[in-house]
Amino acid sequence: METPYPIPITPSHTRIGWIGIGIMGSAMAARILDAGYSVVVYARNPSKAQALLAQGAHLASSPQELAERSDVVFSIVGNSQDVRSLVLGPAGVLSGLKPGGVAVDMTSSHPALAREIFTAARAKECWSVDAPVSGADVGAREGRLAIFAGGDGGVVAWLMPLFKIMGKVTHMGDSGCGQSCKIANQITGGANLVGLSEGLVFAERAGLNLGQFLEAIKDGAGGSRVMELFGKKMIEDDFRPTGFVEYIVKDLGMGLDVVEENEEDDRGRVVVLPGAALNKQLFSGMLANGDGKLGIHGVITVIKRLNGKS
Repeated sequence: METPYPIPITPSHTRIGWIGIGIMGSAMAARILDAGYSVVVYARNPSKAQALLAQGAHLASSPQELAERSDVVFSIVGNSQDVRSLVLGPAGVLSGLKPGGVAVDMTSSHPALAREIFTAARAKECWSVDAPVSGADVGAREGRLAIFAGGDGGVVAWLMPLFKIMGKVTHMGDSGCGQSCKIANQITGGANLVGLSEGLVFAERAGLNLGQFLEAIKDGAGGSRVMELFGKKMIEDDFRPTGFVEYIVKDLGMGLDVVEENEEDDRGRVVVLPGAALNKQLFSGMLANGDGKLGIHGVITVIKRLNGKS
């Protein structure tokens, strides 16, 4: 097919490829399988794919082979370098995807890379969409992710049956805009986490009951989705990851890199993000403390250390 538009997506004839079966990706792929789609997966460590294979998925030996067997390929991996290798590499997705096929990258990656992939896909008469997500592991399991899509609006609309299985998608604009939205989301969410951490540390020092504190503020200006997801866990020192802290350090770093790369506009203005810079340092404190594999809400441990508490 020349474009994805003429043939609607249905479980009976749309083949799905999936790359990335970590905390988020495995749950998202499982939902696609539950919806009746044929799914082929690629994993650098095939043993991690056993649960999906038991659910009916098939295994590919390379991203290229996976793409050859797929109409739509999703990827959600660690970082921009992984995306570049898996999608643009010599045995990558675009080397195997047939004309009209679509590569959907759901990794939190660099906007410039998303635009590069889009250009490379169009040169092969394929399409690409950048569609990073937010909502943690519970959102992935329950199909309640926020999905930020960049790319051709018609292709995003065509993909809607698949996106609806995973959550709610918003088309943010051209290629790269989905990734820019995710970075802005991380800047916002990171600030909320740091604020919640400081609020909890202050409340504890003031002698407040922390559970009562969260209940008291949840419907006020201090309440947030971040508090709903992580507040109780932070009180209980439950820092099991729903997403690794090393990823938010990466995302905040990409945001600061984009700001540094951007030139002044015609009025001499540049973007300055002092809060994001400070918060990146605080989250990086977790890495320095050897806590890079903890959840992002573990940033409260850094605030506690700064206050003399282990």
